[in-house]
Amino acid sequence: MFGGRIDMGLSPRGRRQARLLAQFLRARRIDAIYASPMKRVQQTLAPLLDTKPDAARRQPAATPQRRRRRLPNLPAPVILPELREVDFGDWTGLSWEQVCEKFNLLTHQWLEHIERGTAPNGESGAALRARVEPCLRRIIAGHPGQTIAIFCHGGVARMILSILLKIPLARTHIFEIDYASVTQIVLRPSHAEIELLNFTPWRDGVG
Repeated sequence: MFGGRIDMGLSPRGRRQARLLAQFLRARRIDAIYASPMKRVQQTLAPLLDTKPDAARRQPAATPQRRRRRLPNLPAPVILPELREVDFGDWTGLSWEQVCEKFNLLTHQWLEHIERGTAPNGESGAALRARVEPCLRRIIAGHPGQTIAIFCHGGVARMILSILLKIPLARTHIFEIDYASVTQIVLRPSHAEIELLNFTPWRDGVG
């Protein structure tokens, strides 16, 4: 479903996936955490922080002091509104099948419509990039040589891939981005390198 700006919570299955994701991430080094303010992301983040589902959502906006404050074994999350999901306009709340039928497009074409700004009343690729890229650049600049975890949404994850890999947003249709998945990118001096792509601890195993 194109959830977009609908601020829905996780299903029981989603909560289980979040718990398994947390088990995987606890064994990894994380120097900074950034997250979307939307409920489903906050509920995905909560098991990692071992908090109630909405506790992380109440964290204040980023400040230098707030970034240095640490939860047990983890950095305090910084909540950034720029990481909220794409506004899908008239597609919002519809299934893939409904969007394809109602708007006469093929499944793989949805990113082309976002990129061109032809999704009815939706956010264009240019507008999405304009809010995500400055945010991403600030995050990267603030943590040289560190490991950053960004908890966000499928559309935002694809835009981050588009920016770092220097490929068109529509080209990211070749990647699958599942719920509660991990994509890990290493930034080299001359290029970005994918180390993990769409790894799902709840399906692929935790370790």
